[in-house]
Amino acid sequence: MEVNWFYQDQFDAPVMLYKDKTLNSVSQPASYTGRVSFGQKEASSGGLTDGDVSLKLVNVTLADAGKYTCYVSSEKHHDKASLNLIVTPVIMENNKVNVSCESDGWYPKPKLQWSDGSSALTPKALVHSTASTGLASVHSWLLVSSPSTVSCTVGLSGQEALEGRMLAGWVLFAVALVALVALLGFLFFTKSRGTYFSNVQLVNSDNKFITIKNNILRDNVDFPAGDKVTCLTAVTGTPGFSSGKHYWEVSLVINGAAAVPPKQSWWIGVTNKSVIPKDYKHSSIADNGFWFLSSSPDNAGVLQFSSNPPTCFYVSALPRKIGVFLDYDGGTLQFYNAENRRRLGFFPTKFSGEVFPLFNPGTGDRAPMEIMQRSQDAISMFICVLHLIKLYLISLKPEQEHLQTN
Repeated sequence: MEVNWFYQDQFDAPVMLYKDKTLNSVSQPASYTGRVSFGQKEASSGGLTDGDVSLKLVNVTLADAGKYTCYVSSEKHHDKASLNLIVTPVIMENNKVNVSCESDGWYPKPKLQWSDGSSALTPKALVHSTASTGLASVHSWLLVSSPSTVSCTVGLSGQEALEGRMLAGWVLFAVALVALVALLGFLFFTKSRGTYFSNVQLVNSDNKFITIKNNILRDNVDFPAGDKVTCLTAVTGTPGFSSGKHYWEVSLVINGAAAVPPKQSWWIGVTNKSVIPKDYKHSSIADNGFWFLSSSPDNAGVLQFSSNPPTCFYVSALPRKIGVFLDYDGGTLQFYNAENRRRLGFFPTKFSGEVFPLFNPGTGDRAPMEIMQRSQDAISMFICVLHLIKLYLISLKPEQEHLQTN
């Protein structure tokens, strides 16, 4: 019997190969060395003798997330099966809470420090990274006894730091962030939403698998690819962009129909294809000029980037309206929940040539996809509000040294 476990489509480099009654690691990727073995699906499993070919993967990291496929073959039989590994954080370990602290958009590299109010704490991990834009980010975590209070401080040498305080409970814990962080996030979102707002228009086409009416997009009934979302239902928008910063919004609900849930099947992003390939087998990933965030009912509560390998993350509830912020020159594509102004994800890349807004209504949802439009008066109002907030902040500067976060 021969057993092959593959990650994604890397069929020439099996994660684990069992052949001639032994494990063969000749073609195994170095990142899996010493981390894979046969596991037991159940405690009572007899292992290989009972046909249990479960893969055991230890010391899991975010890079391990994705699709795994198992091929089993013998002289009389062969079969395959696939599963998706979604990496989730460890919340409790030995009655301790796993608390994380992360901040991005810094220059130069920031300092991060944990404290319990009386002394500094040593984190389990402290990682700095730099995006293609040159801005730095920092991530750290530690385990704390419950109940206890800890704080995470991030800042630059010689400048005022931003602090978040966490009160850990036995099961749940609340995160109290300093108000300035929320205000800065609001300012960035407001500026993106106002100054850079683009009234994107859908490109009408003869695509028989979708219906476009007044910037509302929905799928039709018949699909040659079954329920799988492919390029066949994708469409571009205008204008295209080859420089600058641009923002647009997409609604995923029916206004006034609270009983109808938000769309569960969709793609939203950009592409460098002025015409979408009419081929359901076309690989729609970033390597092929497709940069988007997607949702699928097959993975409820999970959003996924079109990176290679795919990057997945959980959301507590599916967004009802998505905001897309494209910084062409900065090489970033950001996605926001446009209702609560929280960033969903960040796609660093490098664009070349013209890119176009990308939309795909997926399949089977009652709710359509609507590309939001805004009058020039509304855009001007956002800019006016932004300037007023800036003026208010400037007026507060002399008093900042007296502010204290509770």
